[in-house]
Amino acid sequence: MKYLSENRRVRFDYEILETFEAGMVLTGQEVKSIKSGRANLTGAYVVVKPDNAVLLNCQISPYQPKNMSVDYKPDRTRQLLLNKKELDYLFGKTKEGLTIVPLSLYNKGRRIKLSIGLARHKKKQDKRGSIKKREFERERGRTLKS
Repeated sequence: MKYLSENRRVRFDYEILETFEAGMVLTGQEVKSIKSGRANLTGAYVVVKPDNAVLLNCQISPYQPKNMSVDYKPDRTRQLLLNKKELDYLFGKTKEGLTIVPLSLYNKGRRIKLSIGLARHKKKQDKRGSIKKREFERERGRTLKS
C-alpha cells in the first residue's frame, strides 16, 4: 500500500473516531495524475446523503496540462463508493453533528482508495495538548540521539 496523497492538517484540527475505506469514480487522466502525485486533499471534505457520498474540493491537477481536455475541472465533485450499511451509518453520524473528512489517497492493488475519517472538531485546548505532546516527543528524540 503506497500513500499517494495525505491530508496532515486533518489530524491536527480533528479527533478521528473511526476510519473507512472508500473507492472513487475517476477518469483515466485523473488516475494517472494521482499516481504521479498531483492530488491535493487540503481543504477537501465529504458530504454524505442517504443514497450516495461525494468528495468536494479535492484538487487533482491535469496529467498533461498541454494535452488536457477543454472541459476538465480539477476540483469537480467525485462520487465515493461505499456499501449501503456504511452510507446509512455515516449519514446517521453526520446528523449527530460529526464531520467526515478525507485522510489519504493510496493504492490497493490496481485500485485507488480514499481513507475517510469520522471526526469531531478539536477545541483550542486540545490543540495545545497536541502541540505540547509533539514538542515533548521531538525533544526526547533529540536527547536520546546525543
